[in-house]
Amino acid sequence: MLRYSCCISNRSYEAKQPSSYRAQRRVCSGRIITLCSGGGATAVSSPRLRDLVFVVNPQGANGRTAKEWKKLLPYLRTRLGEDCNICESLTSGPSHAIDITREAIRDGADAVIAVGGDGTLHEVVNGFFWEGKPVCNLNSEGSHSAALGLIPLGTGSDFARTFGWKNDPCEAVERIAKGIRSRVDVGVIDQEGRDSHYFINVADVHLSAKAGFYASKYKKFGSLCYVIGALQAFMGHHNRDMRIKVNGGEWEVYPQVTALCVGNAKYFGGGMKITPNASPGNGNLEVVVLQDFKWYDFILKLHKLYNGTHLSVNNVSSRSVQSIEVEEVSESGSIYVQSDGEHLGFLPRKFQVLPGAIDMIS
Repeated sequence: MLRYSCCISNRSYEAKQPSSYRAQRRVCSGRIITLCSGGGATAVSSPRLRDLVFVVNPQGANGRTAKEWKKLLPYLRTRLGEDCNICESLTSGPSHAIDITREAIRDGADAVIAVGGDGTLHEVVNGFFWEGKPVCNLNSEGSHSAALGLIPLGTGSDFARTFGWKNDPCEAVERIAKGIRSRVDVGVIDQEGRDSHYFINVADVHLSAKAGFYASKYKKFGSLCYVIGALQAFMGHHNRDMRIKVNGGEWEVYPQVTALCVGNAKYFGGGMKITPNASPGNGNLEVVVLQDFKWYDFILKLHKLYNGTHLSVNNVSSRSVQSIEVEEVSESGSIYVQSDGEHLGFLPRKFQVLPGAIDMIS
């Protein structure tokens, strides 16, 4: 069962619908509801009103997202209520944002806005796809025209840093009000026998992915979770030999890999500029490989990793790709993989870019 909530003034209209969707429409009690600057609910039929779905993770940032979202709502109503049908949908657990997004797009939403951190954005991006294809508006002959939006209210909000966006929700509402769209690339991760998985920020392998896995268990400590995760990941860590295949070419062996990062955007891990040449609109992914790093290398070179000058360091290499396949030489099955901070399992994996795959409100 999906829960869909249309926020009207100080009231909340809710409807329980089957997971096949039809659900979570911006239609409440047979009417389309919009928010008016005067605070009242009004039935409207104008097709010119934009239909916006805000996907909110109330547990984000250790509960801070829910508090900040509640504070933002009055301004949101005032700024957008005259021009948009506004719907709020609170996620109830992992993958719920994926379901909400798919159903909203199928039902004709003009935009789906992720409210939270990189994890919520990650799920919303995955909701734009189904069985390897973009989700389509079921009420339209053409492909879906839903845009992706973001109000960064999470722990890391690393994707927003690439665009220079601040963690200022009012600034994000202004972007949504203007409605300017630009096409952004999306990364896709494939493994034989499994469904494709999508990412919009950074995917990574081995030490950094393991650190992210542990960091997710300490989100209650805020940004400090990344430090705790890194310390735990270092315990028992060993660099591993890996094979990579770029753009379908020949296999190359990379000895003693510490971490391999595939960037559609620049930042991860709470502000680390790991793939500094990545841009989510250039049709490429940037691959950065760290080899034969010791624990003290990270201490000595941490400032370079954060300011993006580490590409000049010995044993760090970078290349621009459209696709890259990664395997461990010894095939231990224990090399972590993550994307946008979400644990995806272990190698082998293939990463590739889908140029201009999504319209984003920018």
